Amino acid sequence: MIRYKCLHHVSLTVTNLKKAKDFYENTLCLKEIPRPDFDFAGAWYEIEGKQIHLIVDPSSQTIRQDKSLSSREGHFALRVENYYDTLTWLKQNKVEIIEKPYGKSGFAQIFCADPDGNLIELNVDQKDL
Repeated sequence: MIRYKCLHHVSLTVTNLKKAKDFYENTLCLKEIPRPDFDFAGAWYEIEGKQIHLIVDPSSQTIRQDKSLSSREGHFALRVENYYDTLTWLKQNKVEIIEKPYGKSGFAQIFCADPDGNLIELNVDQKDL
């Protein structure tokens, strides 16, 4: 049996580090943290003790060719403090989104994508709407 302590990080492939960093820092408001001196480009971000690692790999097989939004595609989820503040912020920043405030999951969800099409869910418990 495997016994887990927590989720440590999620790694995502990106093709343009400048565009990706702009999105994660200025649109998603994440804080960049120091990263080891690997022999490939990337960036690391910290959120409440967990990490998101961006890895530059233009030949990646994980980058979706179809960049359209779908809540059924592989994604990671970030819990936010306020659904409507987050929704307003994304709309002000002209981010394409899918709104699902009252889905069967029990979460009020907002789906968006980074410049490479990596899907991101931003959510709160529906009872917190």
